[in-house]
Amino acid sequence: MVQGYRLDPDGRVADERFAVVYAPKRVRDRVPEGNVRVVESEDAARAAADPAKKLFPAQVVGPARSSEGVSVYYIVSWLDVDAG
Repeated sequence: MVQGYRLDPDGRVADERFAVVYAPKRVRDRVPEGNVRVVESEDAARAAADPAKKLFPAQVVGPARSSEGVSVYYIVSWLDVDAG
């Protein structure tokens, strides 16, 4: 379960990964797949972050299909110190 959401128990449907997330506001616990760029490591996510462009490093789970039929990633944690 991720922040109150159940993930598919089949295992390969959603994986935990590091990513750079475009997030104009960081108030939601999930973001559309198009706002997420998966990277190889935590260091790569931190290096690719650009707060001026609203790109933030995060640990995510996904992709998963929402009840609306949209592919989303769930935010596990924001990796930058100034998470807001």
